[in-house]
Amino acid sequence: MPTDTDSTDPQSHAHTASLTSPSTFWHTHAQQLHWSTPYTTPLHHDAATAGWTWFPGGTISATYNLVTRHVLAGNGARTAIIWDSPVTGMKRRITYGELQEEVEVLAEVLRQRGVGRGDRVLVYMPMIPECQIALLAIAHLGAVHTVVFGGFAPAECSKRIDSAEPKLVLTASCGIEGGAGGKRRVTPYLPLVREAIDKSAHKPQATLLWQREEMYQALDKGRGELGWNKLVRSERIPGGGGCVEVGEAFPSEDPQYIIYTSGTTGKPKGVIRTLGGHLVGLSYTAKTLFNLTPSSTIFCASDLGWVVGHSYIHYSPLLLGATTILFEGKPIGTPDASTFWRIVEDYKVDVLSTAPTALRAIHREDPELRGLAAHDTSSLKALFLAGERSEAGIVDLFQRRLWGGYDGSGTIVDNWWSSESGSPMTGVCLGLYPRPPRIKPGSAGRPLPGWDIRIVDDSGKRITEAGKMGNIVLGLPLAPTGFRSLWADEEGALYTKAYKQRFGADLLDTGDAGYIDADGFVNVMSRTDDVINVAAHRFSTGAMEGVVLGHAGIGEAYVVPCPDSLKGHVPFGFLVLEAALQDVDEGVLLKEVNELVRREIGPIAVLGGIVVLTKVPRTRSGKTLRRVMREVLEGVVAGGDGRGVEVPATIDDVTSVESVRAAVVRWWKERGGVVKAKM
Repeated sequence: MPTDTDSTDPQSHAHTASLTSPSTFWHTHAQQLHWSTPYTTPLHHDAATAGWTWFPGGTISATYNLVTRHVLAGNGARTAIIWDSPVTGMKRRITYGELQEEVEVLAEVLRQRGVGRGDRVLVYMPMIPECQIALLAIAHLGAVHTVVFGGFAPAECSKRIDSAEPKLVLTASCGIEGGAGGKRRVTPYLPLVREAIDKSAHKPQATLLWQREEMYQALDKGRGELGWNKLVRSERIPGGGGCVEVGEAFPSEDPQYIIYTSGTTGKPKGVIRTLGGHLVGLSYTAKTLFNLTPSSTIFCASDLGWVVGHSYIHYSPLLLGATTILFEGKPIGTPDASTFWRIVEDYKVDVLSTAPTALRAIHREDPELRGLAAHDTSSLKALFLAGERSEAGIVDLFQRRLWGGYDGSGTIVDNWWSSESGSPMTGVCLGLYPRPPRIKPGSAGRPLPGWDIRIVDDSGKRITEAGKMGNIVLGLPLAPTGFRSLWADEEGALYTKAYKQRFGADLLDTGDAGYIDADGFVNVMSRTDDVINVAAHRFSTGAMEGVVLGHAGIGEAYVVPCPDSLKGHVPFGFLVLEAALQDVDEGVLLKEVNELVRREIGPIAVLGGIVVLTKVPRTRSGKTLRRVMREVLEGVVAGGDGRGVEVPATIDDVTSVESVRAAVVRWWKERGGVVKAKM
């Protein structure tokens, strides 16, 4: 297995080149895009301030590179977007030529309402084609989009309105979600948008609403509400489409979009993505990491509200002239656990990207994976996992079921990144190898070019010992997609406090803990504040979860710290059981789990308790909300009832928090209000 410094390995070679000579490295890849005005230098790095800029002096058009150049190259008939909506039973294909026309029409509608360079437009939409068209139309004008999940709580949406101060809000009449038994839930969006605006100090000039067939919403012109459908119909030229409008180019350092992190405290942090670096970085990762080509079809089963959706549903595939699938549904319940595999078969998908939670849910719903066996997935070459740590067992299971093992025609690639990075920081670059290289299940892969990943102790001293855990930090400058600042943080105080205060100006704190092994593979084990300190011994929750999942009857395991008067904290487990183990006694199960922990980690690390859940709090993208579970537990152990925990607005099912609370309260009462962890 090559190490990260092995010059014979293509990814290691590229990574080294990107750090030793970043200007040369990224200039080569930037030249694959169309620049209206050449940049003066690929990278300007100010050593005194540790600040940097990518491709200063250059101007570039996002929509020219995403859509127009493909049309002008004679590929207008190629499919750009496939919309598959199992919750409505509708499907739609949009070619690059059709997309060009749709973007031009909506851009003109927005231009007539005063939208121009630098203006913000808030997009509050379901997963429908009009959402992608809106993002492109905004970019066409040099404006800045900020996407808020459709159905997002009005109070949280209001915070984003006050922060971004958008000129317009774009929304739809409703969102639709699937559920158990094929039932669907229709959520009216306009009342939520109205409430958010009412709560905001900033008032957008107008709200454009797309009327969906499933629900009509009456508009209030006094509130500046306009019919999006009617506006684009009146703007469209009968028989048009013959003339292609080339969008204006804008400075490379202009903001492309603002994405708000799902933090839980006070004012949301608005991550700014800049235009030139964003396009160059995504073009590079699309080709080298995902191995996309213009003939590829990628199914990124995320949401356009997440950074994953921004990058690999929307921007990356279109940059390459590939086909992207826009999916309005979930991995289970729309209608069942075979949905992903049906889409792979129907559209000959060669790249699938999802969250580990989706695979867990599919396996829990369909333990024998009969839905997978029933569909032809031979087109699939890679399955990418991101969003949270992937346990080795689930990776190994799907690797073997999809490709028969590790020497077949495809592979699973775990990758680690964030809203701040804008693209993956680790993974295995499939486009750099003639055949899929060996992976390490449970690892997040090796550092990607442009990312200087280091492990440091709490004092900031670099840890060079392979396998030793510490804080994961990033050396500066970040790769081109990486952020440099936060919106409405002119003095940089919030940016410094959140990311640079802990380890100094030259290192950016990711908030994650982990280690790099002897082969250069990065293992992201937990969030820094989830590392458990038991009687001065530090344990990774990720490592403990891996051990607990060694129990054959446990399908999911989430370990969090539980306050203890003697040891400070003890580990505590939230478990989801396999179907065959549903009636097990929790006391017996705890003993069996702790036998595994004693054997694999040591007696100091035994769990102080467990509860079995049927509902796990997750975000709408499938990320598990460990913090919510931890805070409920802390509240109950402190003598409360576990209520009052701040729940992120991105939560998928609010009743899951009550499920956690009830389970913890029952556990606490049964034990007489004492944590009983025995060494």
